[in-house]
Amino acid sequence: MRSLFVYLRGLSTPRIVLWCYLLWYLVMVTIHFDTAPRIWLTSIGISFIIGFALDLNGRAAGAPKARGWALMRLYLFPFCVSSFSSLVKDHGFILVFSPVLVETGMAIGLCAAFWLMVLALRRFA
Repeated sequence: MRSLFVYLRGLSTPRIVLWCYLLWYLVMVTIHFDTAPRIWLTSIGISFIIGFALDLNGRAAGAPKARGWALMRLYLFPFCVSSFSSLVKDHGFILVFSPVLVETGMAIGLCAAFWLMVLALRRFA
């Protein structure tokens, strides 16, 4: 448990934003979840195609080979984008914001709570 607190306390601002992206995704996917295999299989397929392309692009640019979480993010982002867009289609979303204010409020609130938790851990550590 201590290592989790150390990890959270040491998060940079860009990493906090990435965690907020994931929290936003999880809130919206939980609310708009669909069991249709087509959505998830298509998202996995897109994840492999785009993730592989992103990995190749990084290597072609001379970046060191992505490993661990960095590599996983190359594949996770396309999966999340694809599944998110499929799940919220025809629900009246404006960009990534739900027309139902409670849904958007839940996502914003969770991100704000996460950010405040990280700040509190930094301050009281």
